Amino acid sequence: MELLNVDHIEKYYGHKSSLTKAIDGITFHVHKGEFIAVMGASGSGKTTLLNCISTIDRVTAGHIYLEGQDITALKGKQLNRFRRENLGFIFQDFNLLDTLTAYENIALALSIQKKPVKDTGQAIAQVAKQLGITDVLDKYPYQMSGGQKQRVASARAIITNPKLILADEPTGALDSRSSKLLLERFVYLNKTYDATIMMVTHDSFSASYASRVIFIKDGKLFHEISRGDDTRKVFFEKIIDVVTLLGGDVNDAL
Repeated sequence: MELLNVDHIEKYYGHKSSLTKAIDGITFHVHKGEFIAVMGASGSGKTTLLNCISTIDRVTAGHIYLEGQDITALKGKQLNRFRRENLGFIFQDFNLLDTLTAYENIALALSIQKKPVKDTGQAIAQVAKQLGITDVLDKYPYQMSGGQKQRVASARAIITNPKLILADEPTGALDSRSSKLLLERFVYLNKTYDATIMMVTHDSFSASYASRVIFIKDGKLFHEISRGDDTRKVFFEKIIDVVTLLGGDVNDAL
């Protein structure tokens, strides 16, 4: 079932005398239950693409549909309601509130949606168990490791059962062990709960956990590959091959 339809979108920044085309006619579809990674060089437009899908940025042209609803036409209260009810966000810098415990940070997402208080404890206990953060629920962000904070942020994003989880460089601030743990949790949520995830990443290792990788170059869709029945190692090698084709040194392209 098609969940997301990105239809010939364009995004310009600046004024008539100095226009920058960040996205140039990108079109693709995402089915429910897919785990998509978006890769490209710095300045390729991948984060702008995520921002347009998340409604943080407005497209200059084209349309984005979520379950058939044209989200590029939403404004004001409609837009706020759409974000609240349909999207989950995971950021590189976690965006946790320092004055709240992990439990309270996660509960805030349910409170904003006006979920019954009586259901909060059970829901948080369940998601904390899934993400392995039960032992930090009473801790404040400054008492947690980077990996723990990112998993708390992930719990906050998924506890409302969003239709689409958007992750912007979620492993960027993590060490290799914490990155691996987080990505394994993403795969678990994707496989077990049919969560649909779109992750922007500069890292081929992270991208290899996805079921499909979309490559962006100069604001355009450059290429895409699907994992299919490949092992993660084989898929990683295919990703590296495409990254090399993007041009320049591999590390520069990531």
